[in-house]
Amino acid sequence: MNEKVLNKKRNGMAVMLLDILLLIGLIAGFIIGIVLSEDGQTIGDILAIVCGVSTLLAWIPLAGLKVLKPQEALVLTLFGNYIGTLKGEGFYWVNPFCVAVNPASETKLNQSGDVKQVSVKAFDGQAVSPAMPSKKMSLKIMTLNNNRQKINDCLGNPVEIGIAVTWRIIDTAKAAFNVDNYKEFLSLQCDSALRNIVRLYPYDTAPGIDTTGDGIADEGSLRGSSEIVAGRIKDEIQARVIEAGLEIIEARITYLAYAPEIAAVMLQRQQASAIVDARKLIVDGAVGMVEMALERLNEKGTVQLDEERKAAMVSNLLVVLCGNRDAQPVVNSGSLY
Repeated sequence: MNEKVLNKKRNGMAVMLLDILLLIGLIAGFIIGIVLSEDGQTIGDILAIVCGVSTLLAWIPLAGLKVLKPQEALVLTLFGNYIGTLKGEGFYWVNPFCVAVNPASETKLNQSGDVKQVSVKAFDGQAVSPAMPSKKMSLKIMTLNNNRQKINDCLGNPVEIGIAVTWRIIDTAKAAFNVDNYKEFLSLQCDSALRNIVRLYPYDTAPGIDTTGDGIADEGSLRGSSEIVAGRIKDEIQARVIEAGLEIIEARITYLAYAPEIAAVMLQRQQASAIVDARKLIVDGAVGMVEMALERLNEKGTVQLDEERKAAMVSNLLVVLCGNRDAQPVVNSGSLY
């Protein structure tokens, strides 16, 4: 079902004024009929009856008056048939028997949680609905921030991840009639798309992992390729909600961490990896400094050392340069040998 916009219905003010004038005339006619009836004239009774019934019926056209603010829409049906959508700010008049349809009018997408139904607590503790919700659809850009999910990455490690999705309605007819509740539908599809994409990536860069599906290992990861992951999540959601008349503008990862049950172990692993990398850098630098020291001593002939003394010197220098604490040298005041 495609959207049909009713552009030529912005005549609410004219209809309201005409109806008010009609009501004034009918009330005046009713009063005149009563006066004539008291004088014994039969036409007075007829005029009073006609004007009285017409006055009651003249209120019906006022039910067709609709007021819309900017970025609002109203989907209308007449006896079950979709007749069109009112879009844009203005004062409209439509068939008074038209009914507005918005299946998600009682559903709210909060910035901090999943979809929930609006309800308040009555005095007896029962949950009841508040005032009648509006049937108008908002065409503004809105945000969905679902709760964090625990998902296994491609290596089987459980991670917690959350996304924020900005979206809007682009086809009100599809949103109203193609799905039961377009807000709940969007929330569920976001969760499903998030799971499908996250399972393709490791949390951190891992060797031999193909995240693009081209058969070639790459360095993609949830932590290092967040922009690419968010783009794939957006495309996945858009492909799922297009039939609901929704457009996904952007998807962003708002939270990413290892699940609590493995967070401590993974932290130790990262710390160990960082320590190994740091030690490797220190050893490489120390070996270079020892080589430079031996070359300088040989060039200038400052001290003649045999292989055993060279080995002892190299050992001492490496201990000093690679140690975690400052060296405490022992001064030899005797002979070198």
